[in-house]
Amino acid sequence: MKKKTVFLLIVSLLVILFVGCGKKEASDLPKEVRIGIIRVPNDKQVAISKKFFEEYFEDKGIKTKFIFFDSGVAANQAFSSNSIDFAEMGYTNGVVALSTGIPVNLIWIHEILGTNEALVVPDSSDVKDIKDLKGKKIATPFSSTSHFSLLQSLKIAEIEQDVDLLDMETKDIVAAWERGDIDGAYTWEPTLSTLKESGKVLVDSKELSEKGFLTANIDLVHQDFAKKYPELVEDYLLALNKGVEFYKENPDEAAESCAEALGITKEEALNQMKGTTWLILDEEIMPEYLGTSEKEGQFNQVFYDTGVFLNEQNAIKNVPTKEEIKSFIQPKYIENAIKKSKE
Repeated sequence: MKKKTVFLLIVSLLVILFVGCGKKEASDLPKEVRIGIIRVPNDKQVAISKKFFEEYFEDKGIKTKFIFFDSGVAANQAFSSNSIDFAEMGYTNGVVALSTGIPVNLIWIHEILGTNEALVVPDSSDVKDIKDLKGKKIATPFSSTSHFSLLQSLKIAEIEQDVDLLDMETKDIVAAWERGDIDGAYTWEPTLSTLKESGKVLVDSKELSEKGFLTANIDLVHQDFAKKYPELVEDYLLALNKGVEFYKENPDEAAESCAEALGITKEEALNQMKGTTWLILDEEIMPEYLGTSEKEGQFNQVFYDTGVFLNEQNAIKNVPTKEEIKSFIQPKYIENAIKKSKE
């Protein structure tokens, strides 16, 4: 009887420990995941519209909060105050984040930019090509992918010192355009489509990418969140990847869901989506992009070259070292997400 009593006691204790551990794990999860968005029809918007994030987070009792940022500058400020966990932005603002010591890591490339970012001038303008911009006022959000592309365009035309550049948020660019206060702008969708209604494109980011100036939108995670919840970072990437796969398999339905959320037509959404290149999990860690934990990809060099460029423009004080960039870009979360997807 004593042996049986001891045995039952041990079993009871193990059950209590097991249940207790389960409760502890559940209580350790965050109540909410705060996600920064830029309101463009990309993989994240597809994932939001099709409720893919809910499959990975809300089923665990975690709410998802989506916060709109008009620029990467604002998103970086939110990261600095630890008021968001994830955010997408142009990769140039990722360089700024690293250079200024914001505790974040790069975990995903949303899309390689193409015709969805461009330099536009009014139809009424006498400007025929980029060389004609000499002495003109051109607006763009500073430290953005558009800023980088604009300066490269001016550099190629050898007029980078002869154009008056104005730092404006996208909403202010539209207002300045309508008032006639600017002679042109390099910006992204949906602002770009608004300007194109009464304007013409001189060059876009697809053309510049073909000349060796690749630009992309990326996603960052706060280091505190990533260290505490690495498995949730993997789930986050799986949700994004599901958005990519859904678009590739159902482009019309993906465009329609994004259009409804963004207040644009399906045709506009699809046109913007086709203007960029989307990557699935396996493609993200290819040599030409992020590479792997063992061997860095070409994006590391793009990141470094952009750091040098931004430093020359006095946008950042210090150029991140290649070792700092290697530590900043963390493909391990994608690698783990790939493993998890195969389980």
